[in-house]
Amino acid sequence: MENGKQPLLSTGEEDQTQDQQQNLVRATNTSFASFTADADDIQPITGVRDFFREFYVESKKLWYLAGPAIFTSICQYSLGAITQVFAGHVSTIALAAVSVENSVIAGFSFGLMNAEVSVDALSICMNILGWAVMVALGCNAAISVRVSNELGAAHPRTAKFSVVVVVMSSTMLGLLLSMVLIVFRKEYPSLFSDSTDVIDVVYQLTPLLALCIVINNVQPVLSGVAIGAGWQAFVAYINIACYYLFGVPLGLIMGYKLGWGVEGIWVGMLSGTVVQTCILFYIIYRTNWNKEASIAGDRIRTWGGEDTDAKQNDIER
Repeated sequence: MENGKQPLLSTGEEDQTQDQQQNLVRATNTSFASFTADADDIQPITGVRDFFREFYVESKKLWYLAGPAIFTSICQYSLGAITQVFAGHVSTIALAAVSVENSVIAGFSFGLMNAEVSVDALSICMNILGWAVMVALGCNAAISVRVSNELGAAHPRTAKFSVVVVVMSSTMLGLLLSMVLIVFRKEYPSLFSDSTDVIDVVYQLTPLLALCIVINNVQPVLSGVAIGAGWQAFVAYINIACYYLFGVPLGLIMGYKLGWGVEGIWVGMLSGTVVQTCILFYIIYRTNWNKEASIAGDRIRTWGGEDTDAKQNDIER
């Protein structure tokens, strides 16, 4: 957090308090300025070979953590998702019933014309999106661990590079999945439903689904970075503001008031996710990782019982 600005003029009674505040500011700035990364931190990357070497090393660490998390998430999600797949071949009503139980967004679609088909089509898209997001959630857990560990170990360059690796990996994976859906957009809807009306709507929604997969592969990863850096409360405020106060109302307005139907509901909610992603990306891009590593070190020393007040007094002297 930034230090508060000191007033240009002050009364004589405030001099002593102001001097104490200035000493505290100087002590804090000295702590950040004198921060030295640990010797085990990665060296500055000066070429393409160095980049790919460190990228490979960091990828192994990330996927070692993300793999079990992804597997667990897929197992938990697969019960409802597979049930929905089989329900689609029983009847359209059965698919709609399972869809509403599994999907909040599909529930909003019941106020639209031809709501049964809209619910079925959107729930199929949400089913596919859910499978893709399981990977992003695993990366979310992995990068939060990596960032917190590296900052605590006084490795700011490693923490920063792990962010680069996970964002690039999740983006490329999202693009790959989106390309597969675009290529097979005529074939895959029949796996979920036998209704030609539902298949046609899913075909029309596939480009929006592809875009949603890319965005939702990046946003959880950025949230994981912020959580690993210790900004949990800030991330929660961003989630509430962007999604529930902006995305959901916008989706309802576009779906019902503007008559965009199911696409309007989805576009509105996706807009909230895009805004959230942009905010997190900007914050992470502007982060001073040396400062965050210094703050993490101070937390470790405080929680470890070290007398930080004595150290601060030594700095002031």
